[in-house]
Amino acid sequence: MKTKYKKRIFAAVILSLLGIMVPTSATAGEKGYRYWGYYQAAPSAKAWTMAMTGPTVNVLDGSVEGWAFTFSSESIPNAAPPRIAPNFGKLCGTTKFSMVNQKRVGVIVDFGRAGLRPKGETTPRLVSKCIVIDKNAIGSEVLAKVVKLRMASSGFVCGLNGYPAKECGIEVPTPAALIVKK
Repeated sequence: MKTKYKKRIFAAVILSLLGIMVPTSATAGEKGYRYWGYYQAAPSAKAWTMAMTGPTVNVLDGSVEGWAFTFSSESIPNAAPPRIAPNFGKLCGTTKFSMVNQKRVGVIVDFGRAGLRPKGETTPRLVSKCIVIDKNAIGSEVLAKVVKLRMASSGFVCGLNGYPAKECGIEVPTPAALIVKK
């Protein structure tokens, strides 16, 4: 094989590997998904963890459930969690409950930044509450005690308190506010 040809192949391989290893920034033509992200904070946790399951599991007493209208794509893989940190003490510290067959759970619903808002809609105000609920309640039951749910037949959460009005986890162009300026 000619040396010039070998050098071109080597350069192509190196550039390909660099493209895999170096995260790209979002571009104007890129698309991603706008949807409700589900986050959790275990009792005494001070940071959000993206839920690894849907809201179909038991929620522990003393935990905080978080929902954020968010966006992610190939170059923006980490959807933004609620903008308020989970703080069970602040949300539920003074809430009384019987402790018999009940639990307290903090809930934060962040309707997202204006740049994510579907055209023609108004972004609702953030919701932060403490609820007392049956000790066996799962995440969707906790959420339904705080907001009105609109779900797909698959169980996917589409809307909270009527927001967004119609869409359900749709593919959209990357919002301008999330595009990294070079």
